[in-house]
Amino acid sequence: MLSLMAILSTAAALLFADAANQPVSLTTVPAQPEVKKLDLNTIEQGIIAGTNAQRARYGLPALAIDPALQQQARGQAAWMTNHQSLQHTTAAVGENIGMGQSSAEEVVTAWMNSSGHRANILNGGYRKIGAAAYTAPNGSIYWCEQFVP
Repeated sequence: MLSLMAILSTAAALLFADAANQPVSLTTVPAQPEVKKLDLNTIEQGIIAGTNAQRARYGLPALAIDPALQQQARGQAAWMTNHQSLQHTTAAVGENIGMGQSSAEEVVTAWMNSSGHRANILNGGYRKIGAAAYTAPNGSIYWCEQFVP
């Protein structure tokens, strides 16, 4: 797992990064001793860093990035963007979705100000996360983060 200091410094740096959807490399350490490398863009990193910063604020462990869940969150965000429709997945996951916020910091703040979304972020039973955001042709951004134990 990333240290709290690494999460917070990454969050600060990424929450104000531009919204370019260029992949960047982020190495995460799951509960196992092996290290997995994932390609996340700056927005995805910002969502995850912001969510983990909120969890740290309340004494909860950071969520590990799960490659399968990451792909699933991307699929849901892409579906919402392509259909320009804010809808939850039918998959058996915890999920926060949003539309219209202009940054990862803004969407995490909006989720923390909503009781249901906040409950997902602060659910101590969740251990893994995947997150994504895409911009529709009209400029609206569709956001998705998903959680599993």
